[in-house]
Amino acid sequence: MSDVKPTVTVDAKGSACPGPLTSLIKAYRKAKNGDVIEVLATDAGFKADVKAWAKRTGNELLSLTEENGVIRALIKVTAK
Repeated sequence: MSDVKPTVTVDAKGSACPGPLTSLIKAYRKAKNGDVIEVLATDAGFKADVKAWAKRTGNELLSLTEENGVIRALIKVTAK
């Protein structure tokens, strides 16, 4: 999924739960269908949170990776 270019990047590194998810929701409110939101987080709980959020809201979780302690989620906005 590295060929997907995010429309907006949310840097939530260092933010504890529920900070990264709250930051994602703020970005989602400004986004439109087709946008790709990239979230960078260091809180391990964010992985489960973003999966549940995408499923609940009907948006598409394109990828969820972790490298050097940084979790990177790419979410395609499809439910607006």
